[in-house]
Amino acid sequence: MGYQIGMISLGCPKNQVDAEHMLALIDEAGWDIVDYVDGCDAVIINTCGFIDDAKKEAIENILDTVELKKEGLVKKIIVSGCMAQRHKEEILAEIPEIDAVIGIGANSDIVNIISDLLENDSTIEKFPPQCELPLDGQRILTTPEHWAYLKIGDGCSNRCTYCTIPYIRGDMRSREMDSILDEARQLAETGVKEIILIAQDTTSYGLDLYGELKLPELLRQLSRIDGIEWIRMLYCYPDRITDELISEIKCNEKVVNYIDLPLQHSNDGILKAMNRRGNQAQIREVINKLRTEIPDVVIRTTFIVGFPGEGEEEFEDLAEFVNEIEFDRLGCFTFSPQEGTPAYDMDGQVEEDVKLRRGEIIMQDQLSIVEDKNNQKIGKVYKTVVEEYDGYTDSYVGRTYMDAPEIDGIVRFTSTGDHEIGDFVDVKIFDIEEYDLIGEVVE
Repeated sequence: MGYQIGMISLGCPKNQVDAEHMLALIDEAGWDIVDYVDGCDAVIINTCGFIDDAKKEAIENILDTVELKKEGLVKKIIVSGCMAQRHKEEILAEIPEIDAVIGIGANSDIVNIISDLLENDSTIEKFPPQCELPLDGQRILTTPEHWAYLKIGDGCSNRCTYCTIPYIRGDMRSREMDSILDEARQLAETGVKEIILIAQDTTSYGLDLYGELKLPELLRQLSRIDGIEWIRMLYCYPDRITDELISEIKCNEKVVNYIDLPLQHSNDGILKAMNRRGNQAQIREVINKLRTEIPDVVIRTTFIVGFPGEGEEEFEDLAEFVNEIEFDRLGCFTFSPQEGTPAYDMDGQVEEDVKLRRGEIIMQDQLSIVEDKNNQKIGKVYKTVVEEYDGYTDSYVGRTYMDAPEIDGIVRFTSTGDHEIGDFVDVKIFDIEEYDLIGEVVE
């Protein structure tokens, strides 16, 4: 029977790739995948459960879909992903209209789960071991045709005291290198020009599987694939930024000079309480080495403000660090206590309004830093990938190597020629708009 299946996928790119694997299995079963919810035989809500805001978003989506079910516009609701893995009892108890709650290890069985729901009118709970989550297999991309995420591992063994990922997804599992390379070739054959490597800890790639850090070798192998023009890395931990990795970024023309270092804090006491490896001096050393070896490197980071024990002195340490280092890209989150983690009931919890104020200070400072950096780009020419065309203003939106899709800035530019989505063009910058650049194509 030709069922209509809808998917709402929330959260990070790792979760998005999981959703793409499920979509491919659904497509293989011969069912129709639709980009709407009304009228669906089954709707999968692939949730994020990392912080409270993500859980709230997931619950809102679930409740909206429940309302459609009550109106007869949706037959079955399946909740999957991280929040399902972490909070199955609460989900079922509080929202009985849900028909299935499944853990990440059940993703590969999504077709049988949907069939059982629709044919037997059953309620399903399925939670096999997390290690049964497939790391490879076919995907239906939900990104534009010219770029794609490429998952190289799943889970995390770092045990940061605020983080639920090890409880949700288990320890780090690296994916076989041949499997990654095979998928990258398939992506290139379909027209993907930029691949973005993701894992919970990308720099740990290979340690569990091969007994050594294999990210530099993986980059070398990926760069040999015809059609791939840009290789980007997210989620790189500072203590595993080796000289070999820096050299590979510097010397490999396909690896963009961009690195995402989620530092979380700069104060040694807070870093220790977070169970982060290394200290501020070591972080400074890594950043200095990156900028010395790769002068045009773009460093992105994220910080958590309001972690337990963060007084005014510790926050001032962070604020001074941010202003001194002048990161190219920066995101700031307020500490969100998660049940079951060591940080949940640590002494020294910070008031919510104080967290919010500190986060605003960091982001205001960062905007000034970015505006200064962007002003220095005026008059320069950058290779830019075309992301979309705006017919209303007869202009284009694109990205340079300095910006990861969906999280960083953009370039708005005009051109006397016509360009396809995914084309690379040279854009000369003549103005800025906060985080974004304004330019025109160099003919």
